[in-house]
Amino acid sequence: MINYAQRTEVLAAARQLEERGLTQGTSGNVSVRFSEGMLITPSAMPYSKMEPLDLITMTLEGKVRGVPRGRLPSTEWQMHAGIFSNGPGIGAIIHAHPPWSTALSCLRRDIPPFHYMVAAAGGTVIRCSGYATFGTHDLATAALEALGDRKACLLANHGIIACGASLEAALGLAIEVEALAGQYMRALSVGEPALLTDAQMARVLEEFKTYGR
Repeated sequence: MINYAQRTEVLAAARQLEERGLTQGTSGNVSVRFSEGMLITPSAMPYSKMEPLDLITMTLEGKVRGVPRGRLPSTEWQMHAGIFSNGPGIGAIIHAHPPWSTALSCLRRDIPPFHYMVAAAGGTVIRCSGYATFGTHDLATAALEALGDRKACLLANHGIIACGASLEAALGLAIEVEALAGQYMRALSVGEPALLTDAQMARVLEEFKTYGR
């Protein structure tokens, strides 16, 4: 079962999204997996006013386990549930609307291998999904298609998704994707950046398997 300390950790990660400029207002959401489903931030509530007991526990099928303080789960719960259901190694998910990544998503552009750190998301490209209305099953499907076997993607005209084995990993990847989006957009303002080859990216991906171990 989820305990108070885990709720506190999720809330701390959610507040970092705003503190680090990755989202604003009530946009974005954070979740962690647990044995019976997931713990997710509530809908339409500023992070600054959120308390640990406002977070919602629910099954991956959408059944809420009690509704603390009358709160409802994030409208994007289907997206989180779908990712957890299809990614057994994923323990936490960050969804945010950071400026550079969101701007790039409005152009419907992937982040190509202009920099080796694109591989941090698990592939040679960070894909941009097709567009779907927020909070819908269609958006969950679009996100899953864009992610595939990778850990991050852009959501068309919307924002980003970043996943990890832990909250720390998911938040770190969200920060990295936003940095890459900013670097790529700046490079595009001058011209088309040179891209790394498949062979070069394959070597980076192989190196990442043991990086930091």
